[in-house]
Amino acid sequence: MAQYVPPANIRTLTYTTPGVVIHYPQVSGLANPRAQEAINQRILLQLHEMERMQQQVQTGTNPQTTVTFEIKTNERGILSLVLTNYTYSEHMAHGYTIAKGLTFNIANGHAYALHELFRPGSNYQAVLTAEVQRQLQERNLPVLEDSDATVSSDQDFYLADKALVIFYPLYAITPYYVGIPMFPISVYDLQDIATENGPISLLSANIA
Repeated sequence: MAQYVPPANIRTLTYTTPGVVIHYPQVSGLANPRAQEAINQRILLQLHEMERMQQQVQTGTNPQTTVTFEIKTNERGILSLVLTNYTYSEHMAHGYTIAKGLTFNIANGHAYALHELFRPGSNYQAVLTAEVQRQLQERNLPVLEDSDATVSSDQDFYLADKALVIFYPLYAITPYYVGIPMFPISVYDLQDIATENGPISLLSANIA
């Protein structure tokens, strides 16, 4: 049975400067101030990293950037969110979107990498890769030649309700017009290989 943990308080902060509009989340009211600071700092660091990534991609002039976020899970002590940075600079063929998932334990502020969701030796990468490739075929998604749809230990992901969602950057495995390809996998299908008391186990536990 899942133990009740109050959701984290989330405020939307907005930063604007010529050519830039950033909406980003700030966590407040956590019982552990150090955890709260760690989460908010990690969010800011990720935003700065996404900005640096865009500077390498959008090399035209007069860049225009919009940053937004979505809260995907905020329950049972788990906070999972997605940050999105869309930038277009003049003389480029089109804009570019970067999305990054962050998943936290709100008790201690730890940010999870994908491999931490699964038991050591569980062969989780093969399990997830097989599911991604199955969905590519089932959904008839076009795949770029020589693309690699395997799942890495630091793969982008987020948790949404009762699903682990694996996703890839633009151009990684599918053409630009597909957008960011996302592959939801039920947490109930992953219970046998999930880390005990980890995010997947917590989200798949019965309420009563």
